[in-house]
Amino acid sequence: MSNALKTKAFLAVMSLVAAVAAAQPANALDKVTYGTNWLAEAEHGGFYQAIADGTYKKYGLDVEIVQGGPNAANQALLISGKIDFYMGSPQQEIDAVKQGIPIVDVAAIFQKDPQVLIAHPDAGVDKFEDLAKLPTIFLGKDGYVTFFEWMKANFPGFKDEQYKPYNFSPAPFLADKQSAQQGYLTSEPYEIQKQTGWEPKVFLLADSGYSPYSTMITTQTSLVQKNPDLVQRFVSASIEGWYNYLYGDNKAANELIKKDNPDMTDGQIAYSIAKMKEYGIVESGDGLDKGIGCITDAHYKKFFDEMVQIKVFTADTDYKKAFDPQFACKGVGMSLKK
Repeated sequence: MSNALKTKAFLAVMSLVAAVAAAQPANALDKVTYGTNWLAEAEHGGFYQAIADGTYKKYGLDVEIVQGGPNAANQALLISGKIDFYMGSPQQEIDAVKQGIPIVDVAAIFQKDPQVLIAHPDAGVDKFEDLAKLPTIFLGKDGYVTFFEWMKANFPGFKDEQYKPYNFSPAPFLADKQSAQQGYLTSEPYEIQKQTGWEPKVFLLADSGYSPYSTMITTQTSLVQKNPDLVQRFVSASIEGWYNYLYGDNKAANELIKKDNPDMTDGQIAYSIAKMKEYGIVESGDGLDKGIGCITDAHYKKFFDEMVQIKVFTADTDYKKAFDPQFACKGVGMSLKK
């Protein structure tokens, strides 16, 4: 074959290679699913933000948020491998350790759990301890066996006789001025004020010492072992999404939230964001100097010890298997805060 023919053949092969390459997606994104623990809301805003502003894409990820809700089973989907990440909680993950289920927290978006107790403004309740004087506290069954047990163990005066079941309607609380009810800092107080025109007294349990993290990024232990780079990229991108949501232009993220949850309103979203900032839900403790999402042994152990104290877990449970701190506390995204 002449040199001219060889050159033509080489160019033909190169053209074919180029055509094949052009037909392939450039830097194909890794598909990732994240299951939330409730219907779309501002408390999930940073994850929606990272979709809306392209942060996940920048990190090579194509992320789908799978909504939680009353009929969702996203933790079960994580355990079965049908979603990649889940918005878990330390109690769930420590319980999974006890049952031999290999899931692990890799970031803690909320440094404080938003759980609150709510009282009437004219009930003579000015500080958390005063709640013990009320004859009635409306609580869900999970709250009754966890934070109410913690309250009884750490503050005098709280007793089982105060407990009445909370049916997720504020009506019984509103009808009884000498009662309190559980709620979420970012939710029930807004609805109560909207319905009544008066501002309820709100007591954040975290500010009285109750210490669980909340709004976790939880995944299977096997994913951490097999693909730590993917885990790191999802954690870092989500953290950046939270800084941009809290301090940047979050309009597009809020539109995605309202698209997924048409019952969500602009007023509720604005209230939730304001309360998250006011109370340091996302930024407090280790998150202030080590970044959003920070997760530490000291904080995790404090909550574990609280649960051992009230006999939710036994002291021999290996709580360290419930979390992995290698992916957070790196100051990622802190420069985005304005």
